Amino acid sequence: MARARAGDRHALDQLLREMKDLIYNLAIRMLGSPADAEDASQEILIRLVTGLDSFRGDSSFRTWVYRVASNQLLTTRRRLAEQRVESFETLGAILDDGIAAALPAPESTLLVREAKLVCTTMMLMCLDRDHRLAYILGEILELPGDEAASVVGISGEAFRKRLSRARERMDEFATSRCGIVDTANACRCGTQAANALHKGLIAPERLTWAMHRTAAQRDADVAEIDRLMRTVELMRSAPRYAAPESLIDGLRALIEDRRSGLLS
Repeated sequence: MARARAGDRHALDQLLREMKDLIYNLAIRMLGSPADAEDASQEILIRLVTGLDSFRGDSSFRTWVYRVASNQLLTTRRRLAEQRVESFETLGAILDDGIAAALPAPESTLLVREAKLVCTTMMLMCLDRDHRLAYILGEILELPGDEAASVVGISGEAFRKRLSRARERMDEFATSRCGIVDTANACRCGTQAANALHKGLIAPERLTWAMHRTAAQRDADVAEIDRLMRTVELMRSAPRYAAPESLIDGLRALIEDRRSGLLS
């Protein structure tokens, strides 16, 4: 950190590589789209590079990075994934349509995996941004309460209440709908995958989530979803995604281009 602030380009490159997955995993869950997360992560990395001098050490560097990223993600324009599913009622109607179709599950495990990850992503989109951020920080990324509160900029008590409300909404929907959380529920990932395939919403040649590169290629984490019974465990077991290397390559080109004014 000190070397990067002093103008050491190699140290800055290392710092960016350490931050990119952290930022990308927050962005992809907040925005519900790898493409949108990549764009937002690029903007956040630029803000971090140009604002390194504003880090005073009042918190950990990780907390500061999350704070900068969170502020950007809370104020960025609404993205397509947020517009498609704006409430749990909307998502419930989508799932009911899949159940009613009663199509046999596809043989492809990748298509079923895609349906699982799409559904958990849509569940997050049903929360407003403030509660979504609290849930992601506190439950999925498992930040300590005081650190998460510092990231959001509210008191520890206020954060706990916000997280509790988000958790209640997620639990209420999942326990009443999801066949993974409660096997008594009618919804099955295979059925939803078959209906999405029938309607052209997913296709083997353009899988968004199931083929996404993970930080450690933790495919076993996705399979583990089938054995989990709590909503938070369902959400937490989605893999940690690896940010595209192009994030750093593009930013490095800007840094090296003196005309960009990114670093003076």
